[in-house]
Amino acid sequence: MEGIAPVFLIAAVVVILFLFMYYVPVLMWFSARVSGVRISLLQLVLMRVRKVPPGVIVRALIIVQKAGLDSIKRDELEAHYLAGGHIDNVVHALVSASKANIELSFQMATAIDLAGRDVSEAVQMSVNPKVIDVPPVAAVAKDGIQLIAKARVTVRASIKQLVGGAGEETILARVGEGIVSSIGSSISHKVVLENPDSISKLVLGKGLDAGTAFEILSIDIADMDIGKNIGAGLQMDQAIADKNIAQAKAEERRAMAVASEQEMKAKAQEARAKVIEAEAEVPKAIAEAFRNGNLGVMDYVKYKNIEADTSMRDAISRPGGKTPPKTEK
Repeated sequence: MEGIAPVFLIAAVVVILFLFMYYVPVLMWFSARVSGVRISLLQLVLMRVRKVPPGVIVRALIIVQKAGLDSIKRDELEAHYLAGGHIDNVVHALVSASKANIELSFQMATAIDLAGRDVSEAVQMSVNPKVIDVPPVAAVAKDGIQLIAKARVTVRASIKQLVGGAGEETILARVGEGIVSSIGSSISHKVVLENPDSISKLVLGKGLDAGTAFEILSIDIADMDIGKNIGAGLQMDQAIADKNIAQAKAEERRAMAVASEQEMKAKAQEARAKVIEAEAEVPKAIAEAFRNGNLGVMDYVKYKNIEADTSMRDAISRPGGKTPPKTEK
């Protein structure tokens, strides 16, 4: 038991020393003082209590002190960290902007960072412009020939418009729309192929970077290919549609003609049936006339001669018909 007590005592001393060094970072305070950063041990202890890592704050203060950015205060860095910001990105962005003579305040940098944008990358893009490849854009000139254009857009980040400004997707959409409009307004595809820079000038003059987080420096047409003859295809489709419409109308007229012919045949058959029905009544009328004394023998003979003459004329009128023999009076 006597040998175990010193072990526990040493362990307790080590734990107490560790807790003391954790909550009272003497080495960190000494490093800050050597670097010219004025900060007390009490402030470092209170950072631990507020759950703010002193190492991040002290390192940021040392960087801004060496860069000559004395306007940035410890309280501002702590507030930005507690708000969910990235201290390292903001400090690096401020230092890079200061060296590149870019106007960027601490408030603007923290606002950009809290907005979800990488402020350090934005400053780098402001110093070194970025080239964005626009996906192939297909457009049709007035002569009906399709052109497929590939463009490259050189943009530079606009620090003042990073908060609330549109991103790269908007730039790509606007550039594509401008290319389509420029090619569509060209009289011939040959004009576009001869002067592709006219597209760049026209699109660049529309101010496509308005309301975005970037400034368009140049729009270059990297490649231009000829696509399909859209005009000829549309004319062929129109011709096929016109032909189908004409065929439908002709079929409608034919159907109406067939229906009219069927109707006329039905009327002819109806008239023929009435004639046959009337002819069937003739013998009855003749017999009735004989009984009543209204028709004599000579009258009947004249009737038969007229009937024979009518039959003869009907036979003559038929092609290849033979004349029936004459009936003797």
